[in-house]
Amino acid sequence: MAIFIDSDTKLVVQGITGRDGSFHTTEMMEYGTQVVAGVTPGKGGQTFEGPDGASVPIFNTMDEAVAETGANTSVIYVPPAFAAGAIMEAADSGVDLVVAITEGIPVLDMARAHAFARDQGVRVLGPNCPGMISPGTSKVGILPAQIVEEGPVGVVSRSGTLTYEAVFALTNLGLGQTTCVGIGGDPLIGTNFIDCLEAFEADPDTEAIVMIGEIGGTDEQEAAAYVEEHVSKPVVGFIAGQTAPPGRQMGHAGAIISGSAGTAEEKMKAFEDHGIAVAKRPVDIAGLIQERLA
Repeated sequence: MAIFIDSDTKLVVQGITGRDGSFHTTEMMEYGTQVVAGVTPGKGGQTFEGPDGASVPIFNTMDEAVAETGANTSVIYVPPAFAAGAIMEAADSGVDLVVAITEGIPVLDMARAHAFARDQGVRVLGPNCPGMISPGTSKVGILPAQIVEEGPVGVVSRSGTLTYEAVFALTNLGLGQTTCVGIGGDPLIGTNFIDCLEAFEADPDTEAIVMIGEIGGTDEQEAAAYVEEHVSKPVVGFIAGQTAPPGRQMGHAGAIISGSAGTAEEKMKAFEDHGIAVAKRPVDIAGLIQERLA
């Protein structure tokens, strides 16, 4: 099994005719994702020509796309100024999941978009995230498909590139993945660590979990406490930013340290205190998982 996306995922690509949208639509289709529609206002009635002669109908609105195709998921490749509106349009259309890849969406815009999606009962992943991939079934976003394989490890991360590094190391050790989720590093995100931990705990095929955090905020500490109370499967954690200079803001927009609460040291201590094995380097993650699955 997998979490959030699988072989039943029917995807609409918002911004399908743009540079990023068209490139990654082709990549997702080549992986086997059911891309059933695209949305670009003003280009309704056209088609997107995908790999192997496949074509995808383009609609002007999400309402039209969902009504015509039965889509249940949307991915956003829309410029920042219009992305929050695209998220709300998707949430209002009847899909269950919206994956927002776009970086640089104003925080106030996202506050409105998240509130609207919650009212509609729609899950938002992101923004400013690489999306997710369930090996062998579906890819939604920009995660590189060539580094994954099917297996028993769930991966959730705030960092896109560290997700790739951890997944690549796991695959090289013969440890495939159920689903790899990049939740994004913005101050306001829709799906957090605890949401993913809960889903991985409920997934019978996930036997161990990798959780990759970074400096700033307290999400990792809250997730660590959740693990101790609610997660029975082994969890290995890593915190990026261990060498960040004191007082320096760096990395994602959400990587803002306030006092000692957001430091790497505080987060790593929280992991250890709540029974999570801590990798000192990204390269150590796969080995720690292997030990716990032995």
